[in-house]
Amino acid sequence: MVANEVEKIFGIKIISQDNYEHALTHPSYTKNKGLPYDECYERLEFLGDAVLKLAVSNILYRDYPNYSEGQMSKIRSIIVSDSVLAKVANKIGLSDLIIADSHEIKQGIKKLESVTACAFEAVLGAYFLDGKFKELLDVLEKLFKDYILEVDNNFEKYNAKAILQEYTQGKTKETPVYKLVETQGAEHNKTFVVEVFYQGEVIASGSGKSKKDAEQHAAYSACEKLGVVNVAK
Repeated sequence: MVANEVEKIFGIKIISQDNYEHALTHPSYTKNKGLPYDECYERLEFLGDAVLKLAVSNILYRDYPNYSEGQMSKIRSIIVSDSVLAKVANKIGLSDLIIADSHEIKQGIKKLESVTACAFEAVLGAYFLDGKFKELLDVLEKLFKDYILEVDNNFEKYNAKAILQEYTQGKTKETPVYKLVETQGAEHNKTFVVEVFYQGEVIASGSGKSKKDAEQHAAYSACEKLGVVNVAK
């Protein structure tokens, strides 16, 4: 059963097994099978999103006593992004357990960051309903501590869009414009290429597995060219 595999991954005893199957069920499956809406991951994902934000907030508040609310908020927003959650879900093998319509699976839906991120959060929601929040805090700290350190140590890379916009607005009150110029690869395994324009000219480009990642990479490249990558947090 799916619940048994989740229990092995997280090391936390499961009580309500059905919730974990629902947490890993993509809406395409329930729709195709004519199952009730609440048997896919969407409602549990809503709950798990709040659980994750609280857990990450707790770590940041405790471990970074000199950081302002704004600094902690910026780091948290990156940590709870689909990109990071997908990396965690793939690393622990949770994405392999996702249940979806057979056609969607063939198309590679399990590789989509948005899907794996939702499933991960939904599992957290299921554990919360099982009354396992304290145990979950310990597991989430182990899973995310290295990512938090990575983001903190390389903040400019992860927050490049905001840094670039602050710089350009300070210079001319104009904001950078991002344009998708190319997509490569299969439907569920695309690479996006983005160019960033400033004052009507292309100043850099970047690529990534999502448009947001591509924009961040383009922005960071622009920041390097403009000499603003060492802007303080």
